[in-house]
Amino acid sequence: MPFTQEPFYTTQYGKAYLGDAITYLRQIKRESVDLIITSPPFALKRKKEYGNVDATDYVPWFMDFAVEFRRILKDSGSLVIDIGGTWIKGQPTRSLYHFELVIALCRTLGFHLAQEFYWYNPSKLPSPAEWVTVRRVRVKDAINPIWWLSKTPDPKANNWKILKPYSDSMKKLLEDGYKAKLRPSGHDISENFSKDNQGAIPPNLLSLANTDSNSGYLRKCREYGIKPHPARFPHGLPEFFIKFLTDPGDLVVDPFAGSNITGEVAEQLERKWLAFELAEEYLEASKFRFQSLYEQSPLFNQQIENTQQRVVSDNEIDDDKRDEIALSQLTLLESRKKYKAKNSTQQKKNKHSQLSTDQDD
Repeated sequence: MPFTQEPFYTTQYGKAYLGDAITYLRQIKRESVDLIITSPPFALKRKKEYGNVDATDYVPWFMDFAVEFRRILKDSGSLVIDIGGTWIKGQPTRSLYHFELVIALCRTLGFHLAQEFYWYNPSKLPSPAEWVTVRRVRVKDAINPIWWLSKTPDPKANNWKILKPYSDSMKKLLEDGYKAKLRPSGHDISENFSKDNQGAIPPNLLSLANTDSNSGYLRKCREYGIKPHPARFPHGLPEFFIKFLTDPGDLVVDPFAGSNITGEVAEQLERKWLAFELAEEYLEASKFRFQSLYEQSPLFNQQIENTQQRVVSDNEIDDDKRDEIALSQLTLLESRKKYKAKNSTQQKKNKHSQLSTDQDD
């Protein structure tokens, strides 16, 4: 998909771009995108370093993007928005901004609310402290609404692709057999209930702990002394919707990419993807999500230079320490050699993938 701007980086299946998403969205071909999945800045009371809009201004701000979302989505496409709620300043009551947003998207732009989902984060800390841990008049806010919207009432979706493992009780029921009968609730359960479908249909409550403290991305951020993006959703969230709403080869777009978890998951699932992000430091660090990319990052090259330039007096180290430093230097240099070899192959793959993409366009 051609843009006037060069990509910040390219992988086998996708491209990441630095800059305002609206600039890129306006260049995307009409009805060419299968899924837009994103977590935009929330309308939180406290200003965040990645930028966020006040609740009173949120709907008008978002609608500029939404107009382009609707234009570029296929009739079979979907828009998935992870959007956290917020509290009204100075009182223990909730803002309605995220509900106002979904109503505006449907009533003003003609989107359909295919289904509402809720992401439950069991690892979330109690907040806001004033009302939850100090005055004890509210409970922990651990749910994010996720709006699944579509251009038509019948977007592409297939829940066979997101079945979850059966519970132990269901496994036992399938093993022992089930007799069709009328339940006390009035539901008439047929013999089909005892059919083994290799998994259960998941609910619209997604329980996903956001605790990837030892992910490759965070390890590399710590190693290079870089502050990671502070608002990352778990891999399981985009994975669920990408599997549910797209097929391999479909195009997925994240206009507020942050550390580009969406791109990473789409790459793993062999979907084409585009990611847009305003902050260069977040996009640079997002290369850590792609093995072939972080080694061409200036951060990687700087580490090699720092290692090569390190001068340590013989009096300050023993032989074992000297050997350890030499091995570290050798490892970094070997990594660079491997990267150059892999990059040659990757460039050929990217060229082939780009040809395929251009043909699709």
